Amino acid sequence: MQWKTDWGLRTRMGITMFLLFAVYLAFAAGLTVALGTRWWVIAIGLGAFMVAQYYFSDRIALYGMGAKEVSREEYPELHAAVQRLSQQADLPMPTVAVANTQVPNAFATGRNRKNATVCVTKGLMQMLDQDELDGVIAHELAHIKNRDVLVITVASFLSSLAFLIVRWGAFFGGGHRGGNRNGGGGVVVAILVSLVVWIVSFLLIRLLSRYREYAADRGGAAITGNPSALASALMKISGRMDKIPTEDAREQSEMNAFFIIPIKKGFVGSLFRTHPSTENRIERLRALERDLESR
Repeated sequence: MQWKTDWGLRTRMGITMFLLFAVYLAFAAGLTVALGTRWWVIAIGLGAFMVAQYYFSDRIALYGMGAKEVSREEYPELHAAVQRLSQQADLPMPTVAVANTQVPNAFATGRNRKNATVCVTKGLMQMLDQDELDGVIAHELAHIKNRDVLVITVASFLSSLAFLIVRWGAFFGGGHRGGNRNGGGGVVVAILVSLVVWIVSFLLIRLLSRYREYAADRGGAAITGNPSALASALMKISGRMDKIPTEDAREQSEMNAFFIIPIKKGFVGSLFRTHPSTENRIERLRALERDLESR
């Protein structure tokens, strides 16, 4: 299989970024009016948060998963697989990380192709054979090659910030009594604006994520030339996800947009499904396999 530029994905990414920019402006305007603060103060605050998210998104994601970067000496076979597949994908070697959890999953993060990280969990490495693990790694490398990780990171920035404001509304309200000229109602409006932004940004993530997963499946199959291995991996991972302890699922479900297969438990995991069904993904991969065999 040859790698083909997915113009459908690029178009969706462009539209999503445009809509996210509009949501960003609306969010800044809403907070400015609600809190009675100068617009440039809100703009600087949001801008600083976004810059931090852009430059430190990989570290934030790894920290959220309890993962750490690992050396070639610690995981020689994993490093060798990532290096080999990166060369096949014509990508720079990304940083390799491992999460100390039995939840079988993987994700890619980073702001560009030269500053990317591929993370797998210990549970994933224990569950899959080498061909299946190669398929999963190639899927994550396809995300990096498609540059869709950055778009999801920006979308996650808005949803994360908005959710923090909603979650800590009582804190903002308590601090607000110190003299904000708009009164307590301003804080309530700010929380409502943040709630709307949180929902809209999650919906944008969902709309893009479903297509990007299909694109990464195709890209991963093109890198390895073995669609059936990725299909087998997806089947194994999906069968294990429903057995994840509720506590582990709750802690990690906020990373769903980045995972190869999302966690379905927990409030965020059940309310906003970011991926297409595993069955549909497997069927498409099997169709690719049949197409390869017929050539």
